[in-house]
Amino acid sequence: MLYYVTDRAAFSGDEPVRRRQLLDKIAEAARCGVDYIQLREKDLSPRELQRLAQQAIEALSSAKKQAPGSRRDSSLLINSRSDVALAAGADGVHLRSDDVPACDVGMIWSRSASKGGASKCGAASLARENSPRSPIIAVSCHSRAEVVQAEAEAADFAVFAPVFEKKDAPGIPSMGLGALREACRAGIPVLALGGITLENAQSCFAAGAAGIAAIRLFQENDIATVVEKLRSLTPSV
Repeated sequence: MLYYVTDRAAFSGDEPVRRRQLLDKIAEAARCGVDYIQLREKDLSPRELQRLAQQAIEALSSAKKQAPGSRRDSSLLINSRSDVALAAGADGVHLRSDDVPACDVGMIWSRSASKGGASKCGAASLARENSPRSPIIAVSCHSRAEVVQAEAEAADFAVFAPVFEKKDAPGIPSMGLGALREACRAGIPVLALGGITLENAQSCFAAGAAGIAAIRLFQENDIATVVEKLRSLTPSV
C-alpha cells in the first residue's frame, strides 16, 4: 500500500502555479499506481478545498484514461474534512487521531450519499450521488493504543507516525521501529510515515508495515522510480 500525502506549499511559484504542479503530481501518482492520495491542504477554506478536490478527481480520471489497464486505481482521501470529501465526490477521508470516530463518519457518509440524488441539483449533490456508499477511512496514529482504537472504530487502515525523525521537524521525537512493530500487531493495516526514504523503507516492512505513506518521497522524486523500488522490497506491496 503506497500513500502520497500532498503539500502544495512545497512547490515554487505563486498559488495558481503551485496548484497546477500539485495536480500534475497527483496525476503522475495515479499513472504510476499509487494506491491512495491524501489531499492535505489544511490552510484552504472548505470552499477552496472542495474546488481543489474536484480538480484532483478530474486529474485522477484523466490519468486513468492515459494509463488504461493499470492494475491499480488511486483513491483520493481528504484530510479531516468529511463534509468536503463527500461534497466533492472523493473516495474517503483521512482522520486525525483526535477526530470523530471512523464508525460515525462511515454512518453519516452512507446516509448522506444515499440522499445525494434526492436533492435539487447542483454539482455538490451530483458528487454526493457518485460518492462511494462506504468511504475509505484512514486514521493518523501515534501509538499502538490509537491503532487498536482505530480498528475498533472500523477504520480501514492506520498511518503510524513519525517513525523516523523528519528533516523539517527535528524537534519532534520519532517513534522508532520498535513502536511501529508494536502498532503493526493490531488487526488493521498500518502504514509507516515520517522520514521514510528508499533506504529505510525495507526496515518498515520488516517491522510489519503494510505500506509506506510519505510527502517528500513521492512529491520530490520521480514517482515511477519510487514506486518500482518500493514494490520490489516486498511481495506484499
